[in-house]
Amino acid sequence: MSDVASREYDLSQTEPRPLDAPSYASVSDYIALLKPRVMSLVIFTALVGIVRAPGEVHPVIAFTALLCIAIGAGASGALNMWWDADIDAVMSRTKRRPIPAGHVTPGEALAFGLTLSVGSVLVLGLLVNELSAALLAFTIFFYAVVYTMWLKRSTPQNIVIGGAAGAFPPMVGWAAASGGIGLESILLFLIIFFWTPPHFWALALYKSGDYARAGVPMLPVVSGTAETRRQILLYTLILVPLAMSPFFLGMAGLAYGVVSGIAGGLMLLLAVQVYRRREGAPAEQAARRLFGFSILYLFLLFAVLLVEAVAPAGLGL
Repeated sequence: MSDVASREYDLSQTEPRPLDAPSYASVSDYIALLKPRVMSLVIFTALVGIVRAPGEVHPVIAFTALLCIAIGAGASGALNMWWDADIDAVMSRTKRRPIPAGHVTPGEALAFGLTLSVGSVLVLGLLVNELSAALLAFTIFFYAVVYTMWLKRSTPQNIVIGGAAGAFPPMVGWAAASGGIGLESILLFLIIFFWTPPHFWALALYKSGDYARAGVPMLPVVSGTAETRRQILLYTLILVPLAMSPFFLGMAGLAYGVVSGIAGGLMLLLAVQVYRRREGAPAEQAARRLFGFSILYLFLLFAVLLVEAVAPAGLGL
């Protein structure tokens, strides 16, 4: 990788500033380094892991675990932005991030990410339990090192393998609440793991030019859009029945079974449309619809699991 600290970026038609100059960072810039959208998904899925775990967990312990998981996720985001500052600068959807925009220096982002990483793991280990802390440490390492520093720039399977990092939070939450790893937490991990490729490849279909300019070997860039559409459909065919498995295995109630079935059918329908529509505006629209709905799909699955766990009597389940 090139030395990011020595790079200069265009600050929206203004005079470029060396990235090792004094920081212009605001609180909002540091919040942006945490990738709050990703963090919100991490918090939500980790919460489901906590409330679905067997046994009772003290609310203070649960809050502490959730806070540490959230901070660990934000630390991963900061480390990701530090390493990827060079490619973020040439991609339209990332060029306004704090480092390429010149608001935060790479050194500041690195120090911020490392401090949050160490702090979140230590607090989780000292105040909750060692297993959850070890899982959180591995999650941060996997995202920041295995995915960001290695897989992302070396293989079109970057999203497939790297998706494990985003799938760990419910397992970390489960371990924080129960001190162990259960079958249901593994299923939650697998649902997110198999959801990740169709979700991100749908985005990559209509942002492939960005990835090509940045030199990132995303599947559409390396193998073409036809293969990407085929892979999206294949992963969706695995995802939909997998997402319904908690109901069939007796781990979730009727509400989950109905929602996962209906939402899964819509997810599959959109994946089929992406597979069939190969040219022009209809193809881009199909990919955009799948990307947008995939977020709602995952949210619905975990929302029903959460509601069933905290209010089973009210649902009659």
